[in-house]
Amino acid sequence: MKNLILKNMEALFIASLLIAGTTSFAAAKIPHFKSGTVQVDNNLHTVTVTAKRLTAAEKAAD
Repeated sequence: MKNLILKNMEALFIASLLIAGTTSFAAAKIPHFKSGTVQVDNNLHTVTVTAKRLTAAEKAAD
């Protein structure tokens, strides 16, 4: 399998360049007004966790 990949490395490289180039041109042609916009919600939830540290005796009990 490894030998097959090494023999066709140039073809794989050219195919990957072709795919990358095609997708970049396709993405560049999307008009700005048709691209999706995200609504930002400023109400972020904050979680505060407070706890005391276990002593060595409490750790050993577990």
